[in-house]
Amino acid sequence: MNSLPPSTAGARSRGTIVTTLGLTQIMAWGSSYYLPAVIAPAVAADTGWPFPWVIGSLSLGLLVAGLISPRVGAAIERHGGRTTLAFSAACLGVGQAVLAASPNLAVFVVGWLVMGFGMGAGLYDAAFGTLGRLYGRNARSTITSLTLFGGFASTACWPISAFLLDAFGWRGVCLVYAAIQLLVALPVYLLVLPRGVAAQNSVPAAATPETGLAPRSLPLMATLAASITLAAVISATLSVHLLTVLQSTGLALGAAVGLGALVGPSQVGARAVEMAIARYHHPIWTKLASVTFVVLGVAALWTGLPVLPVALALYGAGIGLESIARGTLPLALFGAPGYAKLMGRLAMPSLIAQAAAPSVGALLLEHVGARGLLSVLLGLALVNVALVAALFAFQRSSSRPVSTTAPS
Repeated sequence: MNSLPPSTAGARSRGTIVTTLGLTQIMAWGSSYYLPAVIAPAVAADTGWPFPWVIGSLSLGLLVAGLISPRVGAAIERHGGRTTLAFSAACLGVGQAVLAASPNLAVFVVGWLVMGFGMGAGLYDAAFGTLGRLYGRNARSTITSLTLFGGFASTACWPISAFLLDAFGWRGVCLVYAAIQLLVALPVYLLVLPRGVAAQNSVPAAATPETGLAPRSLPLMATLAASITLAAVISATLSVHLLTVLQSTGLALGAAVGLGALVGPSQVGARAVEMAIARYHHPIWTKLASVTFVVLGVAALWTGLPVLPVALALYGAGIGLESIARGTLPLALFGAPGYAKLMGRLAMPSLIAQAAAPSVGALLLEHVGARGLLSVLLGLALVNVALVAALFAFQRSSSRPVSTTAPS
């Protein structure tokens, strides 16, 4: 690997960089991934476009995000995250402007395809890669802090989007978010993030800069990628169909919404606990806690009332910890060299799976009902526990066994 220019990250405090990325992550998630939940009914009602296509446009955007993620990771590895994240803000802003101006469904879909480039270049995986490239093996605490910000994306942006929808209509919502991305997020990335990238901390025994992961590391990476993808399938499916699942137990819509609101605070609470205790354990224990909470939460959902509040709290804690493990575990297992590129490769299958999961979930709801859907998700969650057990086994056989603690 060619030598890289020294990082200027020291010119900005970690707190400044993490806060900047945290706030821009809230707006990036809120104005893309979480946007259809608020505006899709209004779009369909106003235009007469088929509702499944309005919702499905997000899936097409996620598909684009997954396809470009390896190139995004490679770009961050080579040049740092400044330009890539600025490109993300530009794509999100332009895509949202296209949505606002779309005269027909085809142009609306094109807007989401443009936003797909923005999601692939600017959501968690790209931000994690940026922090890893800046701080190397010491990036764990900054990644954990970033996910704490990200946990407020739907909590903050759903009310904002609803207010804007009432005031300006769905096209106005898109225009406001386009302005935020182009006039706020883009220049902030360019002004705050350093131009250079840090030199690699060290080269792990399992890899070399020239060849990337050695053959003995490939089973470990494949297992990790499978686990991350399964977690993404479960969370993407329930994020879309949770209210339907809750209503299938006999709850009214209002009660289902109230219970569903437990998921967000549970995510943030689990992340806050992890932030406080992260220095005392290896990230693989965070991953184990995540898959355990998810399997317990989905199992409790499957049983129905009266344990639904506990089920949603467990599930929320699990997916909250998964976001942290997704960023910190690859760093701990494979080291800082090549981390951003690795994150791009790991993101590809999970984003593509997220694109397909809601549609598959809808088919399962139609043919086997909510209980059948939960049975499938419970099976996937149990498989994920087995995959994490395999991660322990692979890691023990490597030259760097899992320890109680890890670099912060």
